[in-house]
Amino acid sequence: MALGGMAQADEEMDRILDAAMPYMHHSCESMIANYGDDEEKVAEIVRLMAAVSLFNREIDVLQAVPDEAEREGLKDEFTEALEEACEADPDALLAGAVDTAVKDAFD
Repeated sequence: MALGGMAQADEEMDRILDAAMPYMHHSCESMIANYGDDEEKVAEIVRLMAAVSLFNREIDVLQAVPDEAEREGLKDEFTEALEEACEADPDALLAGAVDTAVKDAFD
């Protein structure tokens, strides 16, 4: 049964990777240039990249931060760290800025 759950998780990650791949070449600046007028699309892309980062770092958010209020605070920390990373280097790959923001939020 555990192997079935792992296989299902791998399938879900494959789906997320497939969905994120078309955006991996974007910098912070090019993401805003291309999708800046569609906040929902930007949020969707950032969520995909954050899911990839969490998977790569082997972080289970619900296990690491079981308290819902603390998770909300973590979202704010992540958003702030991402904004800082993109302001510091607008030409940085968005995926790298997201990964740095994930790391900073969990440190």
